[in-house]
Amino acid sequence: MAIVVIDAGVFCGGPEVAAGVRERLCAAELTDQELFAAAAESSDIAASRFEKIVYGPRSLLDGVRRDRARLVAHLRTAVAAAIGGGEARVYLGRVGHLVPPALTHVLKVCLGGTHDYRLQQALAEGVSKREAQRRISKDDGLRADWTGDLFNRGPWEKDLFDVFIAMQDTSVEGAVEMITTHALLPAVAVTPSVEQALRDFRLAAAVEAALADAGHDVDVTCVDGAVRILIKHHAMFLERHQRELVDIATAVPGVRSAAARPGPQYREPGISFDIDIEVPSKVMLVDDEEEFVLALSERLQTRRMSPVVAFNGEQALAMVENDEPEVMVLDLKMPGIDGMEVLRRVKRTHPSTEVIILTGHGTDAEEVLATELGAFAYLRKPVDIEVLTETMKAAYRRLEEGRAENAGD
Repeated sequence: MAIVVIDAGVFCGGPEVAAGVRERLCAAELTDQELFAAAAESSDIAASRFEKIVYGPRSLLDGVRRDRARLVAHLRTAVAAAIGGGEARVYLGRVGHLVPPALTHVLKVCLGGTHDYRLQQALAEGVSKREAQRRISKDDGLRADWTGDLFNRGPWEKDLFDVFIAMQDTSVEGAVEMITTHALLPAVAVTPSVEQALRDFRLAAAVEAALADAGHDVDVTCVDGAVRILIKHHAMFLERHQRELVDIATAVPGVRSAAARPGPQYREPGISFDIDIEVPSKVMLVDDEEEFVLALSERLQTRRMSPVVAFNGEQALAMVENDEPEVMVLDLKMPGIDGMEVLRRVKRTHPSTEVIILTGHGTDAEEVLATELGAFAYLRKPVDIEVLTETMKAAYRRLEEGRAENAGD
């Protein structure tokens, strides 16, 4: 019987559809709590850490590459164990993305919907429009972080799934019918080749976890006990590094052979000229909400920016004196020197710095005042990351135009 994993956007009927599929297939429920607990048991990591990497905002504090790789590796071992028991199970959540395409008995389903549809569903549930927009924006952003980390892909790309259902075009009952029909097809049956793929997935996951525990962030695949390790990051002494990886892998029970080589992400260090001239090179983020601003910093880094971060007005002003930013993204409500005063002082002493206000508690009167003080734009949280990025590019263009005019005088 098939395993059904459902990834549903917020306000897209995920819980109702999953419950309907479980009933139609007489299937057991597979929960995040079960997976996180199993991952915690196979490691010395608290279950809450696994929940945070899947459903929480990324931050520079807990998003260190090797630490994150270790979390994902142990979560993959939990998934490998959970989907190989032989019983029909239905899972709702994002962890299903860890299942490799070779496991054809796992039916991957996405429930999506247009923005207007999701707003309508939220209003029908008694959620205010503003709160619904906040939750949709947050969910989409976190979902993009997860699939971006795993595949460097967006969360709604259809080739990540076997079945993609646009909920504005159907009902919960219609979605349940479509999923169960696909789940009963011969194509998703457990065959001898699927059983072998399951064994390979379990072994690859175990090797990856062992390597991650030793501090290595690599990709691992397995075919009939033969393990292949793809190195993602530059190593000073490559041959020695390869031997170390192979030694760790061959110590895992069940591994017949192992080989390590540079993978497609491996790059020799050197001077890079891959620079986006449309984005500012000197960006400062100022916000007292540390988790938010650190997560925002990481998301901007994926867009070729390298922000510095200040957690209060005093720190921001001191940093500006040492190194004037080209674009500053500034919160208003902060203890001590608030954002409006930071804006006033920055525009007085460093008028060329373009300042974008990003606040969750602003008023129309504050927007007028910020504009009078020289703010380039006034945005309200939650903000779509693409909207913020384009606003920052526009601010940088104005800065560059000013520089060109001054050079021509």
